[in-house]
Amino acid sequence: AAVGDARHLDVADKSADAVLLLGPLYHLTEHGDRLGALREAWRVLRPGGVLLAAGVSRFASALDGIWRNLISDPAFRTIVERDLLEGQHRNPTEDRTYWTTAFLHQPEALRAEIAEAAFERADVVAVEGIGWIMPDFDERWADVANRQPILDIVARTEREPAILGASQHLLGVGWKRA
Repeated sequence: AAVGDARHLDVADKSADAVLLLGPLYHLTEHGDRLGALREAWRVLRPGGVLLAAGVSRFASALDGIWRNLISDPAFRTIVERDLLEGQHRNPTEDRTYWTTAFLHQPEALRAEIAEAAFERADVVAVEGIGWIMPDFDERWADVANRQPILDIVARTEREPAILGASQHLLGVGWKRA
């Protein structure tokens, strides 16, 4: 492991079978910087290699704010308003539970950025999916008879455009042509 900059990797061309971007895209608030990181990932991938890129949903702070009642604070409501309008999350308060500077993707925008960086078969799936809304997930999952129905619903909804943004985290996928 090494500290680096996702926009300028100190890695040889075509030297990796897979690239994981698990953080840089939502911490790069400008489109050009995110595209630079994605193009660097493409550069270091061997033909046939896969990209897995994490994104945070445009709706994450709104969902979290409702779930944890953070929206009772007018300052947090202001943060959410900007998030929903621009996808630019800023926390001008000292409250660390309101997170940090970040960019929040709409699912289709993440897919489009991956495609713009020359990846084939760009796709986006939900990380939590709709399962995060189950307040008793651990109990249901512990019951082996309940697991398959949960997995069936997740599989049927993880790419559903109408609810993709309900997952707080997104996973973008793309392949470099072989």
